[in-house]
Amino acid sequence: MKTFLITGVSSGLGRAFAAGALEAGHTVVGTVRREDDIAAFEALAPGRAHGRLLDVTDDEAVASVIDDVESAVGPLDVVIANAGYGLEGVFEETPLAAVRAQFETNVFGAAATLQAALRHMRPRRSGHLMAVTSMGGLMAVPGMSAYCGSKFALEGMLDSIRKEVAVFGIHVTAIEPGSFRTDWAGRSMTRAQRSIPDYDEVFDPIREARLKASGNQLGNPRKAAEALLHILDVPEPPGHLVLGSDALRLIGQGRQAVDDDIRTWEALSRTTDFPDGVQVANN
Repeated sequence: MKTFLITGVSSGLGRAFAAGALEAGHTVVGTVRREDDIAAFEALAPGRAHGRLLDVTDDEAVASVIDDVESAVGPLDVVIANAGYGLEGVFEETPLAAVRAQFETNVFGAAATLQAALRHMRPRRSGHLMAVTSMGGLMAVPGMSAYCGSKFALEGMLDSIRKEVAVFGIHVTAIEPGSFRTDWAGRSMTRAQRSIPDYDEVFDPIREARLKASGNQLGNPRKAAEALLHILDVPEPPGHLVLGSDALRLIGQGRQAVDDDIRTWEALSRTTDFPDGVQVANN
């Protein structure tokens, strides 16, 4: 049995991951934003479900909570940086303050969580760090520039961390969900105010379709939890875990578009080299 820390377990995939781990007999420390949510979470499995109040944008609080969990509950085997939210809006209409707030939670909150956990895992030479990115971390859609930008940033961070800590026996996995039947696209979504009529034709149908689909999404959160638990028991867990057939399709299309650009403009790309330059190694 393992000890988990999962941020953002009040609802959505974070709640599903925590519930799945508890049902499997693991111990889970789950962080919430409201005091009232602690009792409800701990009631899921008294004695094995431990709630902690935490705002992941508070770096010192993140480190303090993880230090406390390590001493009071036990060494962490799995840490899932799940806390985050969606910001929908046309890029030109989205206030920069809202963009910064999106990155504070989705990127820096995850960074603080993983960094604080790594300080404990590295000396033990074991552990599994995870972060919930999105299919929007490997492809982008209109009307979600801040959200996709934050998830692309998190993807790059995780890819680099993975190569840094592999020598310590620590695994790093980016979890990339498609659309799941949670409140993410409904009441949990932050939406920028509309103000520029020029974007009506492009964006209004997107917002309408997303609202209409909320509650009817393809993905089953319980099955997402089962998939996550499955990779904990394999010798070489994936660096990227895509969840959902819609995510597979849309990520494939997005990556194909990038590959097409690279191939089409490869000859031009090569014209910018010094003839005696040194090729960068990818370790």
